[in-house]
Amino acid sequence: MVIGGDYITTESGTGLVHTAPGHGQDDYLTGLKYGLPLLSPVNDAGRFTDEAGERFAGMDVLGDGNTAIIEALTEAGALIREEAYEHKYPYDWRTKKPTIFRATDQWFASVENFRADCMKAIDTVNWMPAVGKNRISPMIEGRSDWCISRQRSWGVPIPVFYHKETGEALLTEDSINHVRDVVAEHGSDGWWELPIADLLPASHKDQADQWEIGKDTMDVWFDSGSSWNGVAKKWGDGEALGYPADMYLEGSDQHRGWFQSSLLTSVAANGIAPYKTVLTHGFVLDEKGFKMSKSLGNVVDPHEQLDKYSCDSFRFYLAYASPFGADIPFNEGALVQMHNSELADALGNLMHRATNITQKYCEGQVPDVKAEPSFDTLRLIAESSAAYGTYGLQEAVTLVLTAVKDTNKYLTELAPWHIKAKEGEMTEDEAEVKRRVVCRSVLEAMYVVAHFLAPIVPDGAKVIAEIGRAHV
Repeated sequence: MVIGGDYITTESGTGLVHTAPGHGQDDYLTGLKYGLPLLSPVNDAGRFTDEAGERFAGMDVLGDGNTAIIEALTEAGALIREEAYEHKYPYDWRTKKPTIFRATDQWFASVENFRADCMKAIDTVNWMPAVGKNRISPMIEGRSDWCISRQRSWGVPIPVFYHKETGEALLTEDSINHVRDVVAEHGSDGWWELPIADLLPASHKDQADQWEIGKDTMDVWFDSGSSWNGVAKKWGDGEALGYPADMYLEGSDQHRGWFQSSLLTSVAANGIAPYKTVLTHGFVLDEKGFKMSKSLGNVVDPHEQLDKYSCDSFRFYLAYASPFGADIPFNEGALVQMHNSELADALGNLMHRATNITQKYCEGQVPDVKAEPSFDTLRLIAESSAAYGTYGLQEAVTLVLTAVKDTNKYLTELAPWHIKAKEGEMTEDEAEVKRRVVCRSVLEAMYVVAHFLAPIVPDGAKVIAEIGRAHV
């Protein structure tokens, strides 16, 4: 039989391929379209089942089974040519081994009836950066039914029972409510440990010998995607954190993960998004821009960096190195340079000079005289506040550092020792007041700098603030 498939192109391959509806998404859909039989003679261990024939049963599909199939085709005179060639094939990202696709029985949640509501809910959310909306929208728009079952040895079980003879599934409101009560008393382990008669609802207890529990677990994304229901909403006598949540914060990969699963469950249950704002951060990559991986040996241990350069330096580097939301290729040399030139040099220099000047000219106390700002303080407050308000950490740090450098320049040009009484211009008393004005200006500048550095450099900001309070 020769059938058509729109995934076959003239750009690559022969244009004529075998179709196995039991072993691939495209083939499966083609099989449904043309009514082809579904055969998947491979078990959970990746070995041929009895359906493959006595000769091949038990063989490793990717090992001796593959060799045996080639031998059988050759013996039957059905093999025209055998040739090894390079082509794209999906590999498991963790084990680095080829993936075997199988058509298996699964549980699905349809999103068709509330897809449009999800698209409307997306418009109500503040996506930061705005490109996040462009990422999640087409994912929801083209979303197929959600496969919510997994075959794992751990996880939250799907509370379904199967009839031993017919395979009929028992999943009713009554059965679910009963299992819910059992889990509330015994935890989810009760599903695996208690007699099935204790798990079945009252209507089926006398038929316990005819039923068995389902072994499938719930997709973990359904678990985490329902977290708003257990965390943000009010339960019993507890206090709610607030629903929808003010913000969901995660990496850019979660538009197809937690952000999406949370949106689907919340809209399906309540018709609204579970969050008001979604803030997406980038990832720390290795120096060459590759994802860090234990298998590649390119992981940078943050604890080692903290021990070397302090928490403040590390936080400062991450905030200053790249705009929020972008990936950061970690470069220890750049971290050292920022630590020395920006934090230690510019900021440390300002603290040292301001402290010395204040102690020398003001004897620990600065009179309540009008300061002459060393930079536009009000502008810094407005612009830094706006930057932090949109999580523009790099912009905020840049503004503060500019203020620090301007203040250092101000000290150099208008330092108290440059202010001298000159005949016809000012008396010594007037010069002393002028000197103190300079000191107070610097201390006020330090206080503003400390305030806006605190979210990034908390320890350093605390030191600066304490110096300012001690001398004002």
